[in-house]
Amino acid sequence: MTPLQSVASLFKDKFKKEPLLVVAPGRINLIGEHTDYNNGFVMPAAVDKHLAFAVAPNDTDQFNFYSLDFNESFSFRLSELKAGGHWSNYMMGVADGFKDLGLSLAGIDCVFGGNIPTGAGMSSSAALCSGVGFAFNELFHFNLTRLQLAKIAQRAEHEFAGVRCGIMDQYASLFGQSNSALLLDCRSLQHEYLPINFQDVEILLIDTKVKHELASSAYNQRRAACEEGVSKIQHNKPSVQSLRDADLKDLELVRPLVSPDVFIKCQFIIQEIARTQQAAQLLKANDLIGFGKKMFATHWGLSKKYEVSCPESDFLVALAESFGSDVLGARQMGGGFGGCTINLVKKTAIQKYTAKVSKEYVASFKKEPDFYSVMLMQGVHAEL
Repeated sequence: MTPLQSVASLFKDKFKKEPLLVVAPGRINLIGEHTDYNNGFVMPAAVDKHLAFAVAPNDTDQFNFYSLDFNESFSFRLSELKAGGHWSNYMMGVADGFKDLGLSLAGIDCVFGGNIPTGAGMSSSAALCSGVGFAFNELFHFNLTRLQLAKIAQRAEHEFAGVRCGIMDQYASLFGQSNSALLLDCRSLQHEYLPINFQDVEILLIDTKVKHELASSAYNQRRAACEEGVSKIQHNKPSVQSLRDADLKDLELVRPLVSPDVFIKCQFIIQEIARTQQAAQLLKANDLIGFGKKMFATHWGLSKKYEVSCPESDFLVALAESFGSDVLGARQMGGGFGGCTINLVKKTAIQKYTAKVSKEYVASFKKEPDFYSVMLMQGVHAEL
């Protein structure tokens, strides 16, 4: 049974009425890491690992949620909204976002569940917030735009879950399109669809099983390094508001004014913003080999310059490079220090590749990696 069939069936059993059915996908990011908070470009896509929601109004002031995956219920009223660590806080955060806009929500019943792997970096929290927001918008005819819904979902993560994320995850979940990636301009919040012909190539995620223990403090340090670089460049070029506005010549002029660490972190970001734009042109030309080379370059920049990789991710990407023409590209995906690598692998080589990776990874790290093949799908939508 699919997640959608499961939540629909359980909802009808529990609440004895017909629900609105909503699908909210997780996301990957093909290229463009740590560029979002530098007003650069990213290239996310919605994927077929998703959450499904069955939801209907209940003519009360109470919001009732049941998580199929956790086998857990939770209810709240709009007068009881509060931040915290439970999954229900995401729903409260979304409800609070509508309330903050002066919109009158009424109570609902909801059953949800899905197949987004926990901790694999496919942004289940963004799918959760985006899916609930979309459902509220549909049920109560608020006519908010998808961008408004993305901002509500992002706000929920900031204010109620304490995660100071960018908007890429929510944006990708809401704006995704089948067989396409998004080239998202993080400054203008406008995007371009990049149709992808992956006919003979599979997108394979390999989970290192390493958790992001250092991610939040390291993220803040790198963000501070970028901001320091910008402040120094502004002395020579006041028009530079972020590293998006700077080039390598601008950075070279301030090399004596910053530490080697700040210089190399800023250098990576300027290069990655350019590399993402170049990668978009390669996709438009259907040059997957050239695109894959950009992915490898991004990984080693993340590892050696931005220093957000880990031995396990480096091992997997080096193994991918050694595999020859069967693996077009690979890199660490996400903020760093673990999670998944994303790999472009020829379909004819998938079995051979996963067998070799499993054997060598277990031999080196004494743990089994997980593998997830994903396809690019439509963003958050209602199912008829």
